[in-house]
Amino acid sequence: MPIKESELILNPDGSIYHLNLKPGDVADNIIFVGDQDRVDLVSKHFEKIELKTQKREFKTHTGTIHGKKISVISTGIGTDNIDIVINELDALVNIDFETRKIKKELRSLNFIRIGTSGALQPEIPIDSFVIGAYGLELSGMLHAYQTESISNPNIEDAFIAHTNWEANKGKPIVIKGSEALISKFKSAQTFEGLTATANGFYGPQGRVLRLAISDPMLNKKMDSFNFNGLRVTNFEMETSAIYGLSQLLGHNAISLNAIIANRPNCSFSKNPRQAVERLIAYTLGRIY
Repeated sequence: MPIKESELILNPDGSIYHLNLKPGDVADNIIFVGDQDRVDLVSKHFEKIELKTQKREFKTHTGTIHGKKISVISTGIGTDNIDIVINELDALVNIDFETRKIKKELRSLNFIRIGTSGALQPEIPIDSFVIGAYGLELSGMLHAYQTESISNPNIEDAFIAHTNWEANKGKPIVIKGSEALISKFKSAQTFEGLTATANGFYGPQGRVLRLAISDPMLNKKMDSFNFNGLRVTNFEMETSAIYGLSQLLGHNAISLNAIIANRPNCSFSKNPRQAVERLIAYTLGRIY
């Protein structure tokens, strides 16, 4: 049965509604960055750029590196934007826009997030790289989907008990990153652990300016969580959504973060752009 126009929304030129992309516009390997200005930081390494488009915060460059097709897309901030980006990218490759039907043969994409993050462990230094072995979903977005098949209840239950998680908040979900991609990108330069994904930057990540937060001790409880050696390494706003939607739709995903702040040490990078550029170079050196 065809997907209704109100569900799969296309622009007059046949492109998908938010991303402004048409089938064939993206590669199998897609780099995600949050900031649209970082798209150019990535694509300046391409041998050539074949496509450039932007609508709102969603900016895309597709080109080649080592003679192979690659795309970079800015997602903006937050799991709500990730919901848009991954669903629309999947539609581009797995739904026939003419018939509005799901294709019989589905295509699997690789999503590689290059982001910035704050470390929650004192031994993870500023300007280092962290790979999310798992995404810790604290934003609540994934509860809109059926996640039983991809969740890790043993880790989730241990985290809930350790942090005395408030019942009126969405239940945390733990989702594993792609083992194949993690194996490809990890090295002596990287740390691994649980990347926690919040639904905001201030209160949801324990920052206090003028507003009191519901659990002032939450970050310290997260810092001390340890499940068979698995610890919460860093806090950001996208990874768990990328991992969850990728697994549900049959794609592969990894989240790599340049650590620009260390929360326990109250320190911040003196040159965060340089840290990001180093991570971009590291990622592109291993992508093919």
